[in-house]
Amino acid sequence: MTLAEQLRPCGPVVDAKGAARTREALGEAAAIEKAWPALAPMFAASPYLAGLARRDPPRLTTLLSSEPDARLQDLLARTAAVAQGETAAAEGDLRRLKGELHLLTALCDLGGVWDLDAVTGALTRFADAAVASALTIAARGELEAGRLTSLGDGAEGPVPGWFCIAMGKQGAYELNYSSDIDVSVFFDPDRLRLADGVEPQAFAVRLTHRVADLMQARTGDGYVFRMDLRLRPDPSSTPPAVPVAAALEYYESVGQNWERAAFIKARACAGDLAAAGEFLGELAPFVWRKHLDFAAIADIHSIKRQIHAHKVDERVSAKGVDLKLGRGGIREIEFYVQTQQLISGGRNPSLRSRRTLDALQALVETGHVAPETAAELREAYAMLRAVEHRIQMLADEQTHRLPESDPDRRRIAALAGYDRLRSFDAAITRTLKTVNARYGELFPEEEPLSSRFGSLVFTGVDDDPETLATLARMGFSNPPRVSQTIRNWHHGHIPATRTERGRELFTRLAPRLLDAAQASGAPDVAFNRFSDFFSRLSSGVQLQSLFLAQPKMFELVVEVMAFAPRLATTLARRPAAIDAMLDTAFFQTIDIAEDRSVMEGAVARADGFEAAMDAVRRVQREQAFRVGVQVMSGSATAETAGKAFAELADLCIQILGPASLAETVRLGGDFPGEVAVVALGKCGSREMSATSDLDLMTLYRAEEPAGASSLKGWDAATFYGRFTQRLIAALSSQTAEGGLYEVDMQLRPSGTKGPVAVSFGAFDRYYMGEAETWELLALTRARIVWASSDAFAGAAQHAIGQALRRPRDRARTGADVREMRQLLEQERPPKGDWDLKLSPGGLVDVEFAAQFLQLVHADAGGPLRPNTAEALAAFREAQLAPQPALEALEDAWRLQQNLTQLLKVALEDQADPAAEPKAFRMLLARAGGARDFRALRTRLASARLAARAAYETIVQT
Repeated sequence: MTLAEQLRPCGPVVDAKGAARTREALGEAAAIEKAWPALAPMFAASPYLAGLARRDPPRLTTLLSSEPDARLQDLLARTAAVAQGETAAAEGDLRRLKGELHLLTALCDLGGVWDLDAVTGALTRFADAAVASALTIAARGELEAGRLTSLGDGAEGPVPGWFCIAMGKQGAYELNYSSDIDVSVFFDPDRLRLADGVEPQAFAVRLTHRVADLMQARTGDGYVFRMDLRLRPDPSSTPPAVPVAAALEYYESVGQNWERAAFIKARACAGDLAAAGEFLGELAPFVWRKHLDFAAIADIHSIKRQIHAHKVDERVSAKGVDLKLGRGGIREIEFYVQTQQLISGGRNPSLRSRRTLDALQALVETGHVAPETAAELREAYAMLRAVEHRIQMLADEQTHRLPESDPDRRRIAALAGYDRLRSFDAAITRTLKTVNARYGELFPEEEPLSSRFGSLVFTGVDDDPETLATLARMGFSNPPRVSQTIRNWHHGHIPATRTERGRELFTRLAPRLLDAAQASGAPDVAFNRFSDFFSRLSSGVQLQSLFLAQPKMFELVVEVMAFAPRLATTLARRPAAIDAMLDTAFFQTIDIAEDRSVMEGAVARADGFEAAMDAVRRVQREQAFRVGVQVMSGSATAETAGKAFAELADLCIQILGPASLAETVRLGGDFPGEVAVVALGKCGSREMSATSDLDLMTLYRAEEPAGASSLKGWDAATFYGRFTQRLIAALSSQTAEGGLYEVDMQLRPSGTKGPVAVSFGAFDRYYMGEAETWELLALTRARIVWASSDAFAGAAQHAIGQALRRPRDRARTGADVREMRQLLEQERPPKGDWDLKLSPGGLVDVEFAAQFLQLVHADAGGPLRPNTAEALAAFREAQLAPQPALEALEDAWRLQQNLTQLLKVALEDQADPAAEPKAFRMLLARAGGARDFRALRTRLASARLAARAAYETIVQT
């Protein structure tokens, strides 16, 4: 029976005028006349099919006059014969044959002559024949160019050792109407018949490119198939033709479960079929694993769980839906089948079918899927695949998406046999909901690997459209880059995911990372900094396990990545710093005694002075990170953080001071005397931040006679100067473990012009008569951090007190302070509104006021407190200054210190908080006790005005 006799109308005619024009162009052939009632709806709905018909009316007549199956066999025979003809004509021949196949397949599909299997089988068989012919043509070209010595024949193909593996729908004989073909190309260098001097890899790649060009280059006759070569091992870093040995090594070492799923459908389609069979045989243990542990099974489940499973009653619309990748689409049916095949197929060969519906039936027969579930999925699969074909028949486009517009969707509805668009949309919606409901029932107890924003699928080689949409909704500015980065991690491109266990853990961690980055309010920054950190890990199993077990801690780490580039840099450079977070006391107030024992033990075990420096840096880095995270999380106030940072600096000095002295003795001999290290500035006042440097001074007292010398003839100034230099180096030098602090010695008597170590007598004489007011102000924050004896520490601290308690002229001191402040404003004006130190009413004004009060009241027994807040509180309690002014200074101090601690932990110098993400601005507002960032700016401006007025009141009275 001819095709014309078998055709049935598929649906209504949606464009009567267009159909009439096509009918007129086709002529008066009897076969066309007879079949026109069935052809009219097809050509009216599909411009592509109408164009194929008008381009060659005799071809259409011949098809209609032929028996369909016989015509297909003839077409396939002619496709195979193309390889024997003239090479110049071969490309055009293949393209014209593809057009004939498309027309024949569409007529048989839409006219109800062939079922789904027959349609996809015809398309697949033609693809196989076309690839085989293209290979023969390309191989003959290589022979003529002298790169091949001879062609093969039979099972070894035209190029022995080179073969194509059909993947995806081609491998399963399930090609859709306008499908790409997914082909992976492999070769065995030892089997290639190459001429002398021809490099196997370059030859295999050249041959592959030539085959692909023959298949997909567009001419006036169209193209044959788009040929996708990216299902090969790690396509971003491998050539399009992969050596067999390298491929097997890849799959055995870093092959992923989605690649195992892809090879379920794999089969040899062209080239050396014998070699291809051997390759697939060797690969079988990778695809079909007989023994799976819990983690491996969970990772297979992840293929399914990355898709966001909605509730059945959530709204699904046919408009614009992707029937392949969207919710309830074809992919969900395929994943439903393939995940269960991977889990059970290693032990049960009956489950290894390449074809989706055959495998679904096998799962029913083995008790893995209920018959009613299989029936629903089978019906849905048939409908979705049929509609998918009709979408592609409109314009021969590789798309799976139903149009948004009603007129365009009505064309597809007509091709699908629906008279009314509403009925078509309802059927699509019902089918998608059915599939999604069944899909959601698979592995229901497993944690989802999607997001509340949508699917997060990172399998395969293409960006998943739903995933890109999800990432966009999450606020990422470049979803394809994020998707590609995560896929690269899944491919084992970094040490953390190089092992199978590392990849399994990352599969679970990835959605949590993206959700945490989104929650930070700065997803791009958080992801980029986490990427720097994650890619530097030497291994990832332990840390990823920790993150999964401690989700709150992981969210905090990602928040640190988003808002604290300094801490993020610490983590990126030294991932081991995160080990401190394992401690259950991580968020408790730091106990310096514990750190002391750890640091002392590490130094005691160190082999030499430089090793001791490294040991101190490791402990300091962990604890500084801990304080910084406490500041970020809001669990540490400015006072707590300032004290903790200072005590940590004290500890480093107290450990490295004796070590530096011992090293000085080792190199130059002992010298009788004592030495003390004096902290000034932020360290002295215990108000340090994450970026504070150390303002230090060393005092020494040599034993009599003053001229005593060491073994190398050093005098006291030389010996203690060497000690000071060695201590500075120990604290500031960059070692393999990084640095500790910048050290500033300019606050010592005579500044940079005087000796680096100050003798006890010189200190007393200098502050008795030479010291300027600014030096005395600085001295109010001096305290002894370490001394070679307790007695000398007491003597040094007493000398500091004596220097401060000498009588001062209040008016003269006030004038000096005002002059210094004016000079500072001229030479170092504030860098912006967020210069919390130098702005009028900022920290400098508060410090000057507190230090001024100490200087002018010290001789009468007034309080001396290195810490600014403690000094202001002491003067308020003693009622030695106007109460409103002191309260204003305290308020401005507390506010700006809280902000300073967070800003110094989080941002680089001179960064503008107003330009930071909203979530960080809210974090800053919280630190400043304001409801939002706008209110914080208002509060900060008000506090500064009050503090400036208070400063002027105090310093001028």
